[in-house]
Amino acid sequence: MKKQMKLISVAIIGTLLLGACGAPQKSAQSKDESAVSKEDSIKSLVYGTSSYGVGMSDAGLNPHEDYSGWSLVRYGVGETLFKLNDKLELTPWLADSYKFIDDNTLEVKIKDNINFSSGRKLDATAAKECFEDLLAVHDRAPKDMKISEIKADGQTLTFITTEPNPALINFLAEPYSALIDMKTGVDANKNVSGTGPYKATAVSDTEIDLTSRDDYWDGNVAKTNIKVKSVTDGDTLTMGLQSGELDAVYGLPYASYPLFENDNYNINSAATSRAFFLQLNFDNDLFQDKNIRSAIAMAIDKDGFVNVLLGGHGKVANGPFPMQDGDSLNYSFSPDKSKELLSAAGWSDSDNDGYVDKDGKNFEINFLTYPGRSELPVLAQSIQSNLKDIGIKVNINSTENYLEVMKDSKAWDILASAMVTNPTGNKAYFFDMTSLSDSPKNRGHYSNAELDELAKTLSTTFDSAKRDELAEQMSDILVDDCGFIFVSHLQMSLVSKKNVKGLTPMPSDYYEFSKDLVIE
Repeated sequence: MKKQMKLISVAIIGTLLLGACGAPQKSAQSKDESAVSKEDSIKSLVYGTSSYGVGMSDAGLNPHEDYSGWSLVRYGVGETLFKLNDKLELTPWLADSYKFIDDNTLEVKIKDNINFSSGRKLDATAAKECFEDLLAVHDRAPKDMKISEIKADGQTLTFITTEPNPALINFLAEPYSALIDMKTGVDANKNVSGTGPYKATAVSDTEIDLTSRDDYWDGNVAKTNIKVKSVTDGDTLTMGLQSGELDAVYGLPYASYPLFENDNYNINSAATSRAFFLQLNFDNDLFQDKNIRSAIAMAIDKDGFVNVLLGGHGKVANGPFPMQDGDSLNYSFSPDKSKELLSAAGWSDSDNDGYVDKDGKNFEINFLTYPGRSELPVLAQSIQSNLKDIGIKVNINSTENYLEVMKDSKAWDILASAMVTNPTGNKAYFFDMTSLSDSPKNRGHYSNAELDELAKTLSTTFDSAKRDELAEQMSDILVDDCGFIFVSHLQMSLVSKKNVKGLTPMPSDYYEFSKDLVIE
């Protein structure tokens, strides 16, 4: 299947005006010339990304609202107590050290040389204020963390949980745990004061203006002004980078990569746990039949999607995690088997119109997705073609307003979405978020009692090998039951002009702008 490119003309404005005026007196002129030299040393960067905005649930920089913490951490404004390295191993970041006093008590020592961009020192009291607000207002953090009390003493922060929580440190690396100055608070535009190498000077639902800090605790930061722009159309990203209106981008269509595979650009890539998968709407009686779910799963050409439509920038998914061994049922591509399963469920093309029918009605699916991930509309079109081959009609609705559409359970049947399934090194995260009976992002209301029970065991298991074993069991249950249909994992790539250095993707998908970013 060949992607049909539709060029959309969008003006991208990212001009920074710098200047200074001289004075007639020699001494004053010398001073002004020094000021000009200082101002001229500030570089500018315009960054276009498909990963920021209302449709991605991460507009603004308030970590206590939805997924805005991802933007806070991604763009170098906020930081967490712990950080994930390129092997998804937890390492201290704002934390200096930590220890579990007992199964229900975690003690964290905070580094002593850190200030928020507001100027306030980061101590345990400031951290306590931030976490208490997080637990009071966030939709996921209370359930994740299970914190009953927080104590502050100098630079020592102590968390007491209601029950053993082996993943607490993992959640302290989650972007919603990024520390902000609660005395400064959150302004009307959802801007905050963080501890990172950059501070935001302006924030809207579509743009963020950043400037580097000269008082960053972890070393010098190159003097840089950055404009982050939400650009949901991949072709617009392509044209913006080609024309020079954008200096770096995330979210290019895969057909565009060859345009930048030359000495004028950098392409930095990392394998991630970001999965593209389907959630079936179990409010639709059709999907109560496993034969139907299996038929759809086996009709999808995952290999064609990854290697043709994504240009090899990914990996076929056997489950939620990239290292899934594939020992589960896996539902390999087999249109013939799909047709057999449909027939077993009573669906056949009785009128030879190319679509299977039952009781006088064609098999028709409303397929919902969103354009914020450029891969998803492509996946929708690919699946539309695949399902047509087995006699199922697919109506695609790709909209940034997909969350509103989902409020009407009859308006959609299948949702194609993307998610980083293992962002903090805690595999329980994916199940807790999406596939348990009470998961906040269980869009299709899937329920499996065995999966729910294993999740309870996983939540109180400290042994890492046992945790991995339990997560593997849960993955197999979910795949074998066709509760979700996993298609691929993403290779994340950041593309920039040659003079942009230090813009490096990470497997966690959290970190993009760091102190190492330099514009030559």
